[in-house]
Amino acid sequence: MRDNIKGGALTETTFFILLSLYKPNHGYGIMQFIENETDGRLSLGAGTLYGALNTLLKKGWIKLYSEDDNRKKEYLITEEGKNISEIELIRLKQIYSIANKIIGGNLNDDNEI
Repeated sequence: MRDNIKGGALTETTFFILLSLYKPNHGYGIMQFIENETDGRLSLGAGTLYGALNTLLKKGWIKLYSEDDNRKKEYLITEEGKNISEIELIRLKQIYSIANKIIGGNLNDDNEI
């Protein structure tokens, strides 16, 4: 994962995975959440997702919430992961504000791109 916390930028995939884990969720549920919330624009394969989950576990941004006998694991965002998500939201708001000023405010929040 190419997340650069020093620069404050997360990949879109990482940000959506973190958002999907504000409630306990398993791999397939995470993939569904991301696809639904992005209207299908972002779709993760299993390999990409599980690689990202392992990285996020190592960083301490998510934790294993539960595991059943069928090897189904649920994950949950940690406090550190929430802090990272909040920093990313602030960064995105700043980008939006600057772009909105430059473009001239021709788009409002109800318009789709």
